[in-house]
Amino acid sequence: MATLFFDLDGTLIDSAVGITRCVAYALEQMGEPVPDDAALRRWIGPPLRDSFGPLLGDAARTEAAVQHYRDRFETHGWAEHDLYEGIGEAVLALSAAGHRLAVVTAKNEPHARKIIGHLPFGHAFEDVIGATACGRLSHKPELIAEALQRLGLSAEGAWMIGDRHMDIEGARHHGMGSVGVLWGFGGEAELRAAGATRLAATPSDLHGF
Repeated sequence: MATLFFDLDGTLIDSAVGITRCVAYALEQMGEPVPDDAALRRWIGPPLRDSFGPLLGDAARTEAAVQHYRDRFETHGWAEHDLYEGIGEAVLALSAAGHRLAVVTAKNEPHARKIIGHLPFGHAFEDVIGATACGRLSHKPELIAEALQRLGLSAEGAWMIGDRHMDIEGARHHGMGSVGVLWGFGGEAELRAAGATRLAATPSDLHGF
């Protein structure tokens, strides 16, 4: 049976409110103007340092912004999300069919674990692999490598399921199959351009591995 790695934001949960509010808070704390909602949504998916860095211009200010973001996320942002309709049923069905499941996300690992621990289907995941606070692990190729190591797997027979090009490119880096989900933040054009093996329009399409 295939092992399935799930992205978190935009795949398991609609976390737009929590992420964008935390970004806005961090920018306010740094004395920076807060962009509109469309621009804020571009923070969903990439590592925080990749988004704050070009805007703030130096490492010290970037680290300060990341810490402000995490401070608010710890108290409020982690709970500001909705579940996508049908995703819990799909995850539980895949688990019941015998697939090993894990979460692989660019979100800070303690925050990701906190979210998964409160999901009604969170017990279906064998492990949660997320970014390290120092940034050593933050991009999908590194995170997938960490997941393979923790689970004692080779890339053969593993799939990455996610909504952004970073998920698909991370899978391709390791020669893995990938499923681009169309209910998240990336969209069909982005996922096709990244080279997704398959697309899923709804969670019920996550089958046949």
